[in-house]
Amino acid sequence: MAIAMQRSTGIPEAADELELMTGEAVGLDLRPTSFVLRAAGAIIDFIAYFGLWLFILVAISSPFLSGFLDEASAAAIRVSALVFCLVVAPTTIETMTQGKSLGKLAVGARIVRDDGGSISLRHAFIRSLTGVLEVFSTFGGIAAITALLNGRTKRTGDLLAGTYSQNERLSKITPPVYGVPLELAGWAVTADVARMPYGLSRRIAQFLHQASKLTPDARDRLSRSLAAEASVFVSPLPPANAELFLAAVAAVRREREFTGLGLQAQRLEHLRPALTDLPHGFPER
Repeated sequence: MAIAMQRSTGIPEAADELELMTGEAVGLDLRPTSFVLRAAGAIIDFIAYFGLWLFILVAISSPFLSGFLDEASAAAIRVSALVFCLVVAPTTIETMTQGKSLGKLAVGARIVRDDGGSISLRHAFIRSLTGVLEVFSTFGGIAAITALLNGRTKRTGDLLAGTYSQNERLSKITPPVYGVPLELAGWAVTADVARMPYGLSRRIAQFLHQASKLTPDARDRLSRSLAAEASVFVSPLPPANAELFLAAVAAVRREREFTGLGLQAQRLEHLRPALTDLPHGFPER
């Protein structure tokens, strides 16, 4: 059954919305932390900071310290300890660890700016200050509602600070080793395969690696969807089914990139004497 694909003059509709383009036009596939993981990390942080505050309360109520403090001093210390545990400690920890905390370490997350960079003191302070209202005062109610309505699971503090939680524990995808299918060997010789966005090529490689584990319907549906996106970067289109087309495109791109790297290494080796040798007649010291 031949593959049915249409060309378009713009960007494919299913382009990866989470792909961040750097100033060098390099696509970075950054994944936000899911709502469940964010909730788990927030619970751990809540227990840690609230437990620290309870520990301070128990300490100042102990017989050893209560004799040195009057009621006013004890009340001031309790309020100061609450501010320290809810605002100062989270701000300091996230600033020094560049977006980490105990809960985020447990779930493999890190707070970063919207452009993927590390957060500063300002970002951490805004998040901690708004966290008093949306996390601690409402037991995470406002934060949960905001995160569920946001594509990157941002809470209110993230929206105000311009940050989001990035998932750093992505499973390593083993690149598939496929050759060009025999049916498309002749097509591969003259095929023009342009450079694809990183997100698309990564999804194609992941599909080819896991295709055998999918149900037939899901396998056919995903292959057709990816083939429709990849067809924008391929000319001419071969008369083959979607999965064979994806395997051939991946193999052609891999072989040509390998050949290009080999030619580049040969050119550098050819220029090495001119780059490393001394000019004619120049004394070697």
